[in-house]
Amino acid sequence: MQTSPDGNFNFILVYQDHLTKFIQLRPLQSKTAEEVSKILLDIFCIFGSPSILQSDNGREFPNQVVESLTQMWPGLKIMHGKPRHSQSQGSVERANQNVQIMLMTWMKDENCEKWSEGFRFVQLMKNRAYDHGIKRSPYQAMFGCDVKVDLRSSALPTETIENIENVKTWNKFLRC
Repeated sequence: MQTSPDGNFNFILVYQDHLTKFIQLRPLQSKTAEEVSKILLDIFCIFGSPSILQSDNGREFPNQVVESLTQMWPGLKIMHGKPRHSQSQGSVERANQNVQIMLMTWMKDENCEKWSEGFRFVQLMKNRAYDHGIKRSPYQAMFGCDVKVDLRSSALPTETIENIENVKTWNKFLRC
């Protein structure tokens, strides 16, 4: 996904799991096969490799990317959509548009001109949001539980949370 330049970054890679709708966002300096491959490798090493990698770009760079990735994951296949043709992309294109809108909103709300500072928050917001298609949030679909954003969303009793004032009381609680 192309965005306005932000320092060294010019693009955002949007990686979405088809089943869970869980997304990973990564800033890109360019769309070179080398840079995209490194980022996809990082994602694959966290979540595992997909059976099919769908791209919303033309064939010129995905073939180079897939060539380097299939050396490590021989079963990886690529599915190409038509460049700039949102009907052939389905959820990939919708995710891109939604991410762009959410980033612009975040930048306005936070009075920040750098999208590279907000993409992680947008990723979390998108993964926490209820999805009508899968009838839960992408985070719940991926991990089987809600996102933990602070101590109140943990299983700790409210009384315990209220009594944690510093590292010393936290360590005391952990020893129990």
